[in-house]
Formats: sequence, C-alpha cells, structure tokens
Amino acid sequence: MSGHGERRDAVIVGAGHNGLIAAAYLAQAGRDVEVLERDEIPGGAVSTVERFPGHRIDRGSSAHLMIRHSPVLDDLDLAAHGLRYVDCDPWAFVPATATAPAIVFRTDLEATCASIERACGAKDAAAYRQFVETWTPRSAAVMDAFYRPATMRQFGRAFSGLGSTAGTERTGLIGRRSGAMMNLTAELMASGDSLLDRYFDSEQLKAGLAWFGAQSGPPMNAPGSAPMVGFAALMHRIPPGRAIGGSGALTDALVHRIEADGGRIACGDPAVSITRCGNHWRVQTASGERRCAPTVISACHVLTTLDMLAAGGFDAGTLDRWRRDIVVGSGIGMAVRLGTTALPAYRDLPDDLPAHGVHSALGLLVTDRAHLVGAHAAAAVGALPPRPAVVAMSFSAIDPTLAPEGRHAINLWAQWHPYRLAEGDWSTLGAQAAAAVCAEVDRHAPGFAESIAHRHVQTPEDLESELGLIGGNIMHVEMSIDQMFMWRPTPDLAGHRVPGADGLLLAGASTHPGGGVTGASGYIAGHAALRRRRLFG
Repeated sequence: MSGHGERRDAVIVGAGHNGLIAAAYLAQAGRDVEVLERDEIPGGAVSTVERFPGHRIDRGSSAHLMIRHSPVLDDLDLAAHGLRYVDCDPWAFVPATATAPAIVFRTDLEATCASIERACGAKDAAAYRQFVETWTPRSAAVMDAFYRPATMRQFGRAFSGLGSTAGTERTGLIGRRSGAMMNLTAELMASGDSLLDRYFDSEQLKAGLAWFGAQSGPPMNAPGSAPMVGFAALMHRIPPGRAIGGSGALTDALVHRIEADGGRIACGDPAVSITRCGNHWRVQTASGERRCAPTVISACHVLTTLDMLAAGGFDAGTLDRWRRDIVVGSGIGMAVRLGTTALPAYRDLPDDLPAHGVHSALGLLVTDRAHLVGAHAAAAVGALPPRPAVVAMSFSAIDPTLAPEGRHAINLWAQWHPYRLAEGDWSTLGAQAAAAVCAEVDRHAPGFAESIAHRHVQTPEDLESELGLIGGNIMHVEMSIDQMFMWRPTPDLAGHRVPGADGLLLAGASTHPGGGVTGASGYIAGHAALRRRRLFG
C-alpha cells in the first residue's frame, strides 16, 4: 500500500461533541473534512441509546448546562438540523430535611428566594439574591473565558471590568481600584466552601450548592473551586436544557449539519497513529485506512493522542515527559441508568410547582456537606463511599419520547467512586455500589426502589471501556486549578497545540476549558483550523 492516503483539508480524530463541533465549523466554511471515531456510533459521552426496550438512555451527559450559553448553537443553526431544547424549570432542588422543606431553584429568582426563605429563613434568601447579583457577571466572564484561547491576554480581557463586583476598604482612586481587584481575584481563587460560608447560614442550602459545584470533580474545599459554585447564578439567566430525544440529540444535529455541508463521519475504525509526512499529516486507522491532511484535530483523550503520536514516531522522551505531567486521577464517579414504573415521589415539596413537579431539575440529593466530605475521603483511599452523593435526573417527565407510556427513564450520577479500589474489584462491587446509589434516592423518595424495572450500571471501569474515558475520569484530566486555563492539560500542551507538531490541534475535555457539554474546545480548535491555509485542493 502506498504511504499516502485519501486527501482531506482536515481530519478530526474523535466524534465526541467537541470533535463534531470543530468539524461542523470547518464543513460550514467549505472545507473537505472527515471525522474518524473508534466507537460504532458518534457522540462519545453525548449519545443516547435504547438500553431497555422502548427506553432512550443517555450513555454520558444528560443535562446541558453550558453549551446553551455559547455561540455554537446559533452559529451552526442546529435548530434547523433537528435540535430542540426544553428549559429545565425548576433547574435544581435540594431535598427536605427533618426540620425544613425542600429547596427548589426556579429560573425566576424571586420564586427561588421564596423557596429558600421557607426552608432557610429570610436572611439566607436575601443573601442568595446578593450571591446571584455578584456572581452573575463573574460567571458570565468565566463562560467568556471558556470560549477564548487560554492565554493571559485573553484571560485578562474576559475578566476586565469586574472590579465593581468586589468591595474594598482602601481609599483613593488607585487604592480602591487595586483593592477591589485584589479582593476579586482572592474570591475567584477561593474554595467553594469558603464562598458558601461567606454568604449563607443554612447547611441544607450550602450542601446543595456545594454539590452543584462539585459536578466538575474537585471537592469544594479545593482552592479555585468558588467559581464552580458561582456558576449557579447563571442558571437564572439561561437554565439547564434537556435536548428532546436525549443528550444524543445534540450529536444527531451536529452529524446532520456536517453531512449536509459535505463532511464525512466514519465510525467503528479507530485511528491508531498520527505521522508527519513532509508538509502534512497522515492518520492511519486500525484497519489500515489512511487519510492525509495539512490539519488534524485530535479530539479524543490527550493520552490517546500521545499514544498515536508515539506510533507515528514522535519523540518518545518528550511524550513521556508530557504523560508524567498530566493528572488523570482515579475516576470521579459512576452512573446508574434505570427504567422505572414511576417517578420518584420526593417528600415535603411545595404546592406551587408546575405539572411535572421537580422532575425537570437536577436532584441534588445532599443536605449536609459532611456527606460530600465522607464520600470524597473514602474515594481518596480507594473505598466505596459510606453514602454516595447522588444527582437524580428524571427527564422523561418533560420528554415522553424517552420511555413507553406509563414508564420512565431515570439517570443517576454518583460521586465519588474510585477507579482504583483498595480492596476487591468493580466486576464484583459494581452491583453493590449501584444498590447504594438507588437506596440514596429511596431515602428521599420512599418506595422508589420498588419502581425499578430495568437497571444498567456504569462503573468507572465501564466508563473507560465504553467511552474511552481513561481512568474513569469523565473530565479526562482533573479539573483542579493547576489543570485549568493556561495549564490544561500541561503548560506545553495548552493553547490547543502540540509543540513541534505544526498543524496538529487538540480539542476535547482534556483541553481548555475542560469537561462538560460546552463545545468550547471544539469551537476554539475549529476556528484555529480555519485560520490555517489549505495545502491541498
């Protein structure tokens, strides 16, 4: 076989949503683009399949929080390609305690504050208004930074003008400005727990918001985790969205957009090597197929990218140094996917809810931060959590296409569950861990366990084998502050480029801004590719 393959303007490795978004921008601009995917279906962790008869079950993400704040959906006109969202309103709730009713977060701020006042008192309701007022512009700036290349200049642009959101006791024009900026940066670099303690008294409220913030992975006592909590403020501007038909409806729309613009998507034949050939790159798949392109965007796990470069002859010592600098960790959690005969009946909910109740919401099933601390501490030593921290999502209540009539599809996400267990293995402990996750829902919605008709468990090992999430980490690389922005996944590999590999770009959760359904890295890498001149065609 000749050393060359079919020529393309660009080849994208990995058909997760970031890879597809990069491909869609290129195809929209008239570039000849092809996406290569290891799995039999596109989408990666943004895909939906029929796990049980008549039930459409997400394989990864379920609620889309961040991409609705991006330019991607409008730029690519994905609504015209079948994508439709329904607002999640309520967008979250914290279950009742022995002494307080549930806290329900609505898109409407005043309705949310009324719920907080009923459960926690007027002081915390007023504090929540102040929290939203202060953190809405800050969180909007974080989102802006997510869709810009990770450089100090771009970082400064995104956060300029936020001094007014912080106070200071310094005097004089320069003193006030410098003091406000120092306080702002201190608050942005603070832990989520310290932010919550600064604003609120109710442990129930603090626990719910801490659990919301912890969805990125780090515990809320970690430095730099305050903005993860602060992102809740933006939910009153645009709430999380549920894609009708499942999370994979976003993938379906992207595939339709790419193919309508002449792009190609090839599944079931993974790329195994990326090799420099003169003025272009050659990507070879497991079956021996070859594609040549001046631009390659690798949108899979960064360690998988390094393996492909190694197979293509890239310097082994450099690759080994990068591998050692990348912190994958030991997983974040696990998922339990259910088909049920009923929705969870949570206790002590308010009477003024819409017809679907709280089932549009992220069920933040934690009422005390000690619960989170215990789960994280157990994972740190390779043990199962004494009580799993659970997010319950029952979106079939607002999207009847997900399950047969009279049935429901329930997604449960639980943290923290270690990929590396100190004792035992996931093949034997998976069922036990899943039972504990379901029992945690039953604790707040008595009788729920009896409604379970079907169950599919995704342990950290399953997440790795099915979705290519190395180490079971759904974010690819730890989301600690030293692995974010200009340092993600390493300072050398930040900026979505590989030193010494001109024309090879990086996208996916391993790169800035990290995991979650943002589409941001695909957006950045796609636009970087568009700025490159074509060498073929």
